[in-house]
Amino acid sequence: MTIFYSFREGFSGFKRARLSSVITIFTMTISLLLLGLFAIIYRNTNSIIQSFRDKVEMEVFIASEADSASTEKIRSAVTDVPGVLSASYISKEDAAKIFKKEFGEDINSVLDFNPLPASFKLRLENDYKNSDSAKTVYTALSQIEGVDDVVYRKTLLEILDRRVKIFIGASAAIGLTLLIAAIFLVSNTIRLTIYAKRKMITTMKLVGATRGFIRMPFLIEGMLHGLIGGGLSAGLIWTIIYLAKTFVSAELSEFFTVEYYFYATMVCSGIILGLLGSGWSVKRFISENIVLN
Repeated sequence: MTIFYSFREGFSGFKRARLSSVITIFTMTISLLLLGLFAIIYRNTNSIIQSFRDKVEMEVFIASEADSASTEKIRSAVTDVPGVLSASYISKEDAAKIFKKEFGEDINSVLDFNPLPASFKLRLENDYKNSDSAKTVYTALSQIEGVDDVVYRKTLLEILDRRVKIFIGASAAIGLTLLIAAIFLVSNTIRLTIYAKRKMITTMKLVGATRGFIRMPFLIEGMLHGLIGGGLSAGLIWTIIYLAKTFVSAELSEFFTVEYYFYATMVCSGIILGLLGSGWSVKRFISENIVLN
């Protein structure tokens, strides 16, 4: 009976306080829309940063006097270094072909000999695609006997690391601000509903209703607001993403792809946000002083 009453009162809140309900749903929709768009931007920015990191490779140049046996020994030592995912051997002949492809000149015809050294191109594990870890790998590779030089895009990694720290800090601040603002706005709009029902609440308190019995309809009403707000914000984001894809190239459209579970997360987030906002309002404003005045 208590559950039935709570749900009935929760739904009746839409009829009794239509204006505050509309304001609450509108507030939650805008708040979740901003949070959702921010989450998409954050995720896609991380994907772009990761794509830059994936392009970072190390190249280990082998000393010119190394023979085939020494080269295999160097390969074994290189692949044993923590953080090295794979090593691809590039012979002197292969290096000359790469030089000709990139510069359009045959180095053998220009110099009458091939000065390009053989090397290993290394791919790093994901956890090592940052400046500090890459420097550790670089140091370990440089100490291997037969290695003449180690080259990698150190400056790029350092720039990425600095930008990522700034981006994460700013993202955390913006995300937290949006979340707190959303809860605060929802809490205040639900407070209007509580205030509109103050006489009924006073009567219920006088006849011995428990705090939990009084609070439950407001919590359910907040969850319903969140359900509608979450659904509307998910629909708006889907529409924005759909329209955005029509104005960008196929290469950029992948950055506007959102999985379907994200929309379900938006709806669930709306329900949780409504519960938090209503719970905060109920806890703060349904007190003896508020009820009896």
